[in-house]
Amino acid sequence: MTSNKAGQRRGVFVSFEGGEGAGKTTHIRFLAETLEARGFEVVRLREPGGTAIGDKLRSIVLDPGNAAMCDACELLVYEAARAQIVEEVIKPALDRGAVVLCDRFFDSTTAYQAYGRGIDADFVRRANQFACQGVVPDRTILLVPPSTKDGLIRATKNDGADRLESAGVEFHERVRNAFAEIAADDPKRIRTVYSADKKSKTSQAVFAELADIFPFMVELLADESGAHFAPLDTKKPHTGKATFAAPVSHSKNGAE
Repeated sequence: MTSNKAGQRRGVFVSFEGGEGAGKTTHIRFLAETLEARGFEVVRLREPGGTAIGDKLRSIVLDPGNAAMCDACELLVYEAARAQIVEEVIKPALDRGAVVLCDRFFDSTTAYQAYGRGIDADFVRRANQFACQGVVPDRTILLVPPSTKDGLIRATKNDGADRLESAGVEFHERVRNAFAEIAADDPKRIRTVYSADKKSKTSQAVFAELADIFPFMVELLADESGAHFAPLDTKKPHTGKATFAAPVSHSKNGAE
């Protein structure tokens, strides 16, 4: 990979994973703001979604009214949305040297559909490979909330539960344990960050796991005052579900 004008190697893909209410949206947003302030082009995405087709598929797979959806259908809807976002957004963004920050990628499918739903893990792996077209995150941040129940309460307190959030605590405990196993199997790529009482502390831990990719973060972390991260604890809390717009060609940010 070559370098872009901000001195970063060409194209970096960072995915954020974790159970419901883990704080992915908050920390992706803060990371994106930090990178953009230093001249990086950032494309911020979520799965499923990020394209016109993907957003339609998202509304189908998460609609509580579609409770009759079978596990195989659910898996294939996620993979269809992923194939579209990889082809339409992620690959072009990486090719032009952007930093792609994605809220969920194939590790979520392994955790939710293989471990959570019980679909054959090898089949899920092959489906992931087919949809991803060889695209693998350079780094994955696994955010872990204090407990499964705590995360579900946080995720559903504003808008109620979607179809996946309604799957029950036992299902989400399997997903939580699955993420731990997945991370243990790939420690070089996947870095686990446990949510702290303060968002600023969690964000510092996230930056520490990315400093080898973005060297400027070393200086931010060296500041014992934590000034760069302090606004996370004073900003008005985000309410409701995050809204992500399908990015247009060469847009600087794919999210609201």
